[in-house]
Amino acid sequence: MDKKIAENVTMDRLVSLCKRRGYVFQSSEIYGGVGSCWDYGPMGVELKRNICDFWWKAMTQARDDIEGIDAAILMHPDVWVTSGHVDGFTDPLVDCKKCKSRFRADDIEGSACPNCGGELTDPRQFNLMFKTFMGPVEDDTAVVYLRPETAQGIYVNFLNVLGPSRRKIPFGIAQIGKAFRNEISPGNFIFRSREFEQMEMQFFVKPEEDQKWFDYWKEQRFNWYLALGIKEENLRWHEHGPDELAHYAKTAFDIEYSFPFGVKELEGIHNRTDFDLSRHKDATGVDLSYFDDQTKERYIPHIIETSGGVDRTMLACLVDGYREEEVRGEKRVVLGLSPKVAPIKVAVFPLVKRDGMPEVARKVYADLQKHFKCFYDEKSAVGRRYRRMDEVGTPFCVTIDSQTLEDQTVTIRDRDSMEQSRVAITQLPQVLTEKIGPTV
Repeated sequence: MDKKIAENVTMDRLVSLCKRRGYVFQSSEIYGGVGSCWDYGPMGVELKRNICDFWWKAMTQARDDIEGIDAAILMHPDVWVTSGHVDGFTDPLVDCKKCKSRFRADDIEGSACPNCGGELTDPRQFNLMFKTFMGPVEDDTAVVYLRPETAQGIYVNFLNVLGPSRRKIPFGIAQIGKAFRNEISPGNFIFRSREFEQMEMQFFVKPEEDQKWFDYWKEQRFNWYLALGIKEENLRWHEHGPDELAHYAKTAFDIEYSFPFGVKELEGIHNRTDFDLSRHKDATGVDLSYFDDQTKERYIPHIIETSGGVDRTMLACLVDGYREEEVRGEKRVVLGLSPKVAPIKVAVFPLVKRDGMPEVARKVYADLQKHFKCFYDEKSAVGRRYRRMDEVGTPFCVTIDSQTLEDQTVTIRDRDSMEQSRVAITQLPQVLTEKIGPTV
């Protein structure tokens, strides 16, 4: 196959594809949009859901030592006092006295505004939590916060999960959910936004075994991204130095990805020691210790945290899969998503819209819908239909042609190689299942 692949992916091209093919739109776009808030279209919501399902199955279905939870977004405000977010969850903010633009102070080099060269104010601390009020009266007693992370909902429910699940340490609690941060300078598309979704797991261990489990989860999480289809050469580790460590962390590593705008964090793996459970125990007077009935020991478990972003992972999948090729002198845009998470697994086409082919194609489509997320299309030339599916990221296209009418076989076209093979209609679900691969 005469094929030449373009090397560089630009965010402008990727954002354009996401809008054109129904992945991501600006929130409230017809009103001019809301800064760094995004709506996920038909393709985006499927990809996001598939990533979440892939994570959830890896954490709770493929293992027997992790339970799930879905904690409320609105929590008692004292939770955030205890966790340190009310006093310490801040970024340094500076304003330009001339153009009135605002920046994070640690993002600015020098003392002048990067936009207009104007003078900047002195830095002041800006709390990143969204504040609102619960109930009809807006006063200090009614203040609540939109959670800036999902982890605290796991910590305060430690005993609620431990008892009914009859778990023994070591075990974990997993959660996927929305979090909110009033970022000063969000950006880079869906990488950093004010409303985002987290995939977090807190693993509770014996204090003397925390390093062993930290090393274990580092390996597990890196391998998960490889299983997701992310190219290993685009991933790397970053260890937090003494000046980077969060106040709760004994050790911390980030899994980073090489985005077009730089190498940035995908997921953090942290040894949080007994910081969180001890703080909540002291604040509430509730005993959050664990009694080991075998060793007769009582202790506050240490916590190994894995904290990843759904939106960032989705962006990494899009960047990793996007490529432009020249095929026989024509440009082909391909979104080479892993079949495990691709929004549409299979597209079904009649070669032409006559001779009984659409009727057979619709029967094939209806049967495959029982097994996969599918798409049916009979408009325009089949080559153009293939190209549309290439851009969307659909890994396989099934085409019904004149030979189908004779021997009940169809062609399966592979998105990446563009090669086609013939398969009996009766074997299609099995063959496609094998090609898509395991989703855990």
